[in-house]
Amino acid sequence: MDNTEITIKLTPDEALVLSDWLERVQMTDLSRLVDDPAAWAPIHKLAGTLDKALPGIFAADYAERLDCARRRLRETMGSFAEEQDGRVG
Repeated sequence: MDNTEITIKLTPDEALVLSDWLERVQMTDLSRLVDDPAAWAPIHKLAGTLDKALPGIFAADYAERLDCARRRLRETMGSFAEEQDGRVG
């Protein structure tokens, strides 16, 4: 396999929401979900990259920023977001 890196582009809202989700995922017992230890390498790399790129995760108003980002993303997703909300609740 060649050594070409893959670049993923995210909006600031996408990055903030994904960073928060990855943090919560890493803090739970995921042995049932992440059944291949090799999967942890990219999970940790992605989470670390997002942490470095998002200085706002340490801001006093982090929760408000996260809520606003989630709301904006849900609005762009339309009916799909509504369907997913129904499954979670």
